Amino acid sequence: MALKYFVLTIVILAVKFCKDPKDVTADDFFRPGLNVPGNTSNQLGSVVTAVNVNNLPGLNTLGISLARIDFAPYGLNPPHTHPRGTEVLAVLEGTLYVGFVLSNPGPNMKNELFTKILHPGDVFIFPIGLIHFQFNVGKTKAVAFAGLSSQNPGVITIANAVFGSDPPINDDVLAKAFQVDKKVVDYLQSQFWWDNN
Repeated sequence: MALKYFVLTIVILAVKFCKDPKDVTADDFFRPGLNVPGNTSNQLGSVVTAVNVNNLPGLNTLGISLARIDFAPYGLNPPHTHPRGTEVLAVLEGTLYVGFVLSNPGPNMKNELFTKILHPGDVFIFPIGLIHFQFNVGKTKAVAFAGLSSQNPGVITIANAVFGSDPPINDDVLAKAFQVDKKVVDYLQSQFWWDNN
């Protein structure tokens, strides 16, 4: 039963019913406001303003979405994945250190980290499902736009999911997985994990 519920949940998250064509208006294809900076006064110093099928119905079945990412000086969009979409990031303002990590690459291979320092006009790709991040290494704000290859790419912020679950993951599991003392796990689980999405 639990697996059936899980599969149904995934389908519901990824698929939207089409609107009756007689009820479609120009507003279904319009969303203002991406010229307005997001509020970065949080623990991470970043905020993501997503434009996807959940807030722009006209994207339904088109397989694309967009996000504006604002960074305070030294702000971080923490390690996360998009389980249903590849991301292309373009920097408009500031300097970002970005990267992604290969996951389970195969025998005799390491989880290699691919990174770059990006400046205005630079573009970087984050392949679907891989853990990636963006960090403002500059003393001024930064702004980037991300295009994603899904109308609803989803986002899983790694630290939030692992250390901020409710109920918490058993600390024996996490202590062994991360090869740290259980006190470290307990400390991490006691923190407030900020969601910048």
